[in-house]
Amino acid sequence: MRARMSPGNVEDVATVGAGLGTPTSSRSAERAEPGREPDQGGEEPDEGADPGSAPRGRWTMAPVSWVSRLFERRPFEEGTFEVEGLRLHYERHGEGSRILVFLHGLLLDNQLSRRLAADLADRGFQVLLLDLPGHGLSDKPRHASAHRMDSYARYVVALLDELGIDQAVVGGVSLGANVSLQVAVQAPERVRGLLVEMPVLEWAVPGAALVFLPMLLGVHYAAPLVRLVASLARRVPRTTVAPLDSAVTMIAAEPEEIAAVLHGMLVGPITPTYEARHAIEAPALVIGHKIDFIHPFTDADHLTRQLQHARLIEARSIFELRLAPDRLTAKIADFLDDTWGDGSERRALGESA
Repeated sequence: MRARMSPGNVEDVATVGAGLGTPTSSRSAERAEPGREPDQGGEEPDEGADPGSAPRGRWTMAPVSWVSRLFERRPFEEGTFEVEGLRLHYERHGEGSRILVFLHGLLLDNQLSRRLAADLADRGFQVLLLDLPGHGLSDKPRHASAHRMDSYARYVVALLDELGIDQAVVGGVSLGANVSLQVAVQAPERVRGLLVEMPVLEWAVPGAALVFLPMLLGVHYAAPLVRLVASLARRVPRTTVAPLDSAVTMIAAEPEEIAAVLHGMLVGPITPTYEARHAIEAPALVIGHKIDFIHPFTDADHLTRQLQHARLIEARSIFELRLAPDRLTAKIADFLDDTWGDGSERRALGESA
């Protein structure tokens, strides 16, 4: 079954999952200014623990229920649009004008964040997931200029233009977090707020170099082996465990496609300058964790201090928002409620309040 998506001139919109349908539940919001203090939410920290650390309570979900919730089958809509000669793919979860655009990590795709998008849609938000060029179902140009961070930011603004959206909260994880910061610098009037998970800033440079430079050399000098692995990965059936399927999609990419994405990162700006970050006025929720040398917690902490209106939450691990997300999803929903406040339906559509 196919349908036309509106607003915007959207092509190739298909129904995915159990059938066409978007949640219609809504959630009242009270306006609040985001604070600068770290906010862990959820459980109380253990006695004697560092007050700024993540709570260490046990996950209480029954094992069967926890596993069953990894299989994401809630329906969503998908569409494509063209910008700068590229056809880009996106998903729309939920409806309404309290909108979040959320971007995936490097070499991954929209599947990574489907559970978060569906959970927020159930709370009354509309969530757009964009496959950036070289990722997922979007075109995969094999030249570096299409994969610069500032180019990616232009494509996010083009998505907003395509769908007739004046403002949205923009965010993402890792690569997507950095792109969202670039959007806030390039088009601050379009950014209602920022949701920044695991940003990659100055402190991440040594760890990123240790991982991505060997990867780039590998896809150049071991291209036949990479191509063989990709061919085998394309035969792996999809599981509907969205993060796992996203990882398989990454492995299935051709070496030339991977090389182009990595080259684009190296030739373009990785993050806005220190001065540009200080000038960002949009409220921000920053999520970091302490168990990952590519996304050091120091970067998340420093970014929170640099942005004018930011709040920091410490995740238990890189996997919390993907595998046991309830605590963080509730905090994200509260942030979105606060950021949109009253009158959001009119403001997001460009009408006078």
